[in-house]
Amino acid sequence: MDLKNSVSGLSLVGPIYQRRLEKLEIKSVEDILLHVPHRYLDFSLTSPIGRAQLGETLTIKGEITSIKNQYTKSGKKIQLAEVSDETGKLLVVWFNQPFLIRVLYPGTKVSLAGKVDWFGRKRALISPEFEKISEGRETLHTGKIIPVYPETSGISSKWIRSRVKEAYQKVVQNLSEFLPNDILKNLALPGFKDAIGSVHFPKNLLDAEEGRKRLAFNELLFLQLKNVWRKKDWEKNQATHKLKIQEEALDKFISSLPFELTASQKRSVGEILKDLEKDIPMNRLLEGDVGSGKTVVATTAAFVSFLNGCQTVFMAPTQILAQQHYETLGKLLDKYKVRISLVTSESVKSDLGKTDIFVGTHALIHKKLDFDKVALVVIDEQHRFGVEQRAHLVKKVGRKKIVPHVLTMTATPIPRSVALTFYGDLDLSTLDELPKGRQKITTWIVPPLKRQAAYNWIKETVVKEKVQVFVVCPLIEESEKETMAQVKAATQEFKTLKKVFGPLAVGLLHGRMKAK
Repeated sequence: MDLKNSVSGLSLVGPIYQRRLEKLEIKSVEDILLHVPHRYLDFSLTSPIGRAQLGETLTIKGEITSIKNQYTKSGKKIQLAEVSDETGKLLVVWFNQPFLIRVLYPGTKVSLAGKVDWFGRKRALISPEFEKISEGRETLHTGKIIPVYPETSGISSKWIRSRVKEAYQKVVQNLSEFLPNDILKNLALPGFKDAIGSVHFPKNLLDAEEGRKRLAFNELLFLQLKNVWRKKDWEKNQATHKLKIQEEALDKFISSLPFELTASQKRSVGEILKDLEKDIPMNRLLEGDVGSGKTVVATTAAFVSFLNGCQTVFMAPTQILAQQHYETLGKLLDKYKVRISLVTSESVKSDLGKTDIFVGTHALIHKKLDFDKVALVVIDEQHRFGVEQRAHLVKKVGRKKIVPHVLTMTATPIPRSVALTFYGDLDLSTLDELPKGRQKITTWIVPPLKRQAAYNWIKETVVKEKVQVFVVCPLIEESEKETMAQVKAATQEFKTLKKVFGPLAVGLLHGRMKAK
């Protein structure tokens, strides 16, 4: 078996389980081996039943002497079993697992791992992990440090552990080392094969952490290499138009702005202007908090394009943001007779004659537009677009190996070192200060314990000071992915907050709504 083989080659992985695994982004054998546990259970303490103490988390081995389903007053089933060895016997309790009486029938040799606690007036092992034991077969779910994996509906950690063990045994000989020994030694990293073994089958928690460290290093290394390749590949392109910087006209435009540019805005403009003069197309990320003035920096670049008789395309993720950019650009460039068009899925709003700046949503990709001399593409909130969508727009306005200058913008506060790691194929400009007169932003982190008090404070402030409140959620609808289950969705939070803030008026606004 090879690392790139489909997980369907593993036992018990049919079409249904394949679809479930895809929710965890597991498609290949390599993916399941790189599915790292998020925590571990220490079941390494093994004890005779007679010595099991209250409060201990341990593993015991013995024989099932009796097992039955017992109904509670609410109609739920409890599974009560008794397990014994030569030193004594112990009650074992599970909840709502009636199938166990068919699996762990009397006489079955088992290994059980869990915590000893009171059940009524008796000592009992509560909801333990279990596995049948047989001569010469090593236990997988008990008697050692057990990995607990990110799960999804219909796939448990126990099931994943069995598939991981099978996959590891089948490909362990193919896990070749690709880092030089001196790098491993200097960074105190274990070998790749050892790291995979340590993460899934650790001898101790330190062993597991060392393995995780190596796999994390691999992930960042491959990300960096991918970025280097992308950057080299991008540099093979030629700019559609090499722009000349008309300093006098540009200075006049900057002086006409109703505010003075900050030092970081001036620095970022300077970096962008240098790029626009090159034969190689710009590929730059402009990072800055909301209100730091990214739009005016991008507008300055668009003005340079206009002075050279070229077009600019502004792409925003939502109609609301596209409309906002359209209005802002209109105000800043009004006196220079720059013709601006707003392009959305519903309509195209344009000035007479040839368009100098197109502003729009995804519709810019799909609608037939007069892109005959585009020198600059500006993409706002770049993480909201897929790689293919961005590439499609760039391809549409350029030709093979001849592409426009690209400026992407984000308000996501990414530390510079992280930005250089994740967006290493892009040059980075950062706006690290707010323009004069902007209100100071104060940020509080409110723990769940104080959430209700925060809601009360918000309610009082709205009533007393007649202000509005915006609650921003990462998602529109709740995600089907298990790993995103805890992430708030706007539609669901809207229903919750209507009850919390009643009788105040609560509205819902998101990018899928039609413009009114």
